[in-house]
Amino acid sequence: MGDRFEIKDDFYLDGEKIKIISGGVHYFRIVPEYWQDRLEKLRALGCNTVETYIPWNLHEKEKGVFDFSGMLDVARFVRTAQELGLWVILRPSPYICAEWEFGGLPWWLLKEEGMQLRCMYEPYLRHVREYYEKLFEVLAPLQITQGGPVIFMQVENEYGYYGDDSAYLAFLKQLMIDCGCSVPLVTSDGPWGDAFACGKIDGVLQTGNFGSKGKEQFSVMRQKIGDRPLMCMEFWVGWFDNWGVSCHQTGDLEEHVKDLDEILSEGHVNIYMFIGGTNFGFTNGSNYYDVLTPDVTSYDYDALLTEDGRVTPKYEAFRKVIAKYAKIPEAEFHTRICRKAYGTLQVKRSTGLFGNLDNLAKPVESVTPRSMEKLGQGYGYILYESFLQKEGDLEKIRLYGANDRANIYVDEKPVLTLYDRELLEEHTFGSPVPAGEKLSILMENMGRVNFGPMLSNQRKGIDHCVTLNGHQHYYWKTYCLPMEDVSGLDFSKPLGEKEPGFYEFTFEADEAGDTFLDFSGWGKGCVLLNGFNLGRFWEIGPQRRLYIPAPLLCKGTNTILIFETEGKAPGRITLCDEPDLG
Repeated sequence: MGDRFEIKDDFYLDGEKIKIISGGVHYFRIVPEYWQDRLEKLRALGCNTVETYIPWNLHEKEKGVFDFSGMLDVARFVRTAQELGLWVILRPSPYICAEWEFGGLPWWLLKEEGMQLRCMYEPYLRHVREYYEKLFEVLAPLQITQGGPVIFMQVENEYGYYGDDSAYLAFLKQLMIDCGCSVPLVTSDGPWGDAFACGKIDGVLQTGNFGSKGKEQFSVMRQKIGDRPLMCMEFWVGWFDNWGVSCHQTGDLEEHVKDLDEILSEGHVNIYMFIGGTNFGFTNGSNYYDVLTPDVTSYDYDALLTEDGRVTPKYEAFRKVIAKYAKIPEAEFHTRICRKAYGTLQVKRSTGLFGNLDNLAKPVESVTPRSMEKLGQGYGYILYESFLQKEGDLEKIRLYGANDRANIYVDEKPVLTLYDRELLEEHTFGSPVPAGEKLSILMENMGRVNFGPMLSNQRKGIDHCVTLNGHQHYYWKTYCLPMEDVSGLDFSKPLGEKEPGFYEFTFEADEAGDTFLDFSGWGKGCVLLNGFNLGRFWEIGPQRRLYIPAPLLCKGTNTILIFETEGKAPGRITLCDEPDLG
């Protein structure tokens, strides 16, 4: 594949000009058994390169504990690409955005008081440094300078939209070099306004992110980068969905085809996304402009391949454009993929949350509520419990420093749900709520914000206090519920009306096939398949079914466990052979 890649007036490999036609594939959003299939389809499109982010928050989920195995085996993903004749672009910056939880930053950064992100703040830089020292032990051997397929890497991601700390960008660049980066470096920012200037690093190629008007965007970039190669690092060919949006977001195919032709006529491209994949577990990010908009479990993105890897009309149309600029190879796909409808399943057994708290978590006692992060928890749910001894009937309640969604119970009966901005204000009950004996507050982390200045305000649960009838209420027992180990559930415990509960289903699979879990009639929660967290569901849509890749199924008996928080559980689910993204 060559061993000398250079960025001059254009991209050169061993002294010969090359045109980079790349597609985005996030290995961490696709089961490893399907990596080869997705990359073969990328190659068959006419692409010669694959691009991927690297999520810090998965590779170092707990401070100092690193994981590069299974779905996180980035070296295997890169070597698979190399075997198929693809070059690779790596984007290993601490922050990746990507509509990913906390933009890829690890939750445990927020355990520290005063933490400042993405700037010259030494405690933050120390964590980045320690991560990169481990990360580049994996990445360095994959570079083209060492016989691998990685031709260049990205220093930071859309930093010009976030800040203007040039010293921080220079620090990251030097850190990458010190840790063994020997290929050229790039940045990627929107070409308009201050973004390009704020994201600039001396000696690093600037690339652009945009989804339309290719010639116009390149014209603006040319004025800023001079005689350097023009590349669209993120050619947005679709968009993502958030819970509550009216329908699955799709792009204008005709416009995208025109723009791709314009981009390739003048420069180089990375198609974002070639395939989007899935936000398994609690990995979805959120945006926050005027309100919180958490992303759905599917990251289909209206990409060239569907979430489950099927070729789309967009794929076929793009291949015709690419054929004008590159030879289209013969297509040969080696991974057998089928779809299966396993039918409707009835719930086998169920149990309530409140009776199982001590089976799921060891309670922590404190005078005031403490956030997830302060208690060593990153994701999922957290329940605060306190006894009411001095309060009269509840007239007002307010949760200070709370994110993102609160289900509030008195004596284990639901009395109120607060979401997003409702948590910023004191709530007055229309009619006073009898105080009862016990107050329970179930908080859900809906996905930390992945873009903009709200990054620093992402502690989950309750990070300050709770006021009842205008006064602070003290002494709490807290249960951390990350939903990682639910083996302690006792199904003999009863499930109360409207109580958060667990519902177990089983089914037999003689053959494993891709399938889609239809959650019609269910309220809100998450789904575990054989212990693997498939992701969230929510009745507000637009997504109506969760994707289950065949490799997650066992031959024989499979167990599905649904945790539902709203008391809306029809007692059945259906496993279909078609998706429904709304």
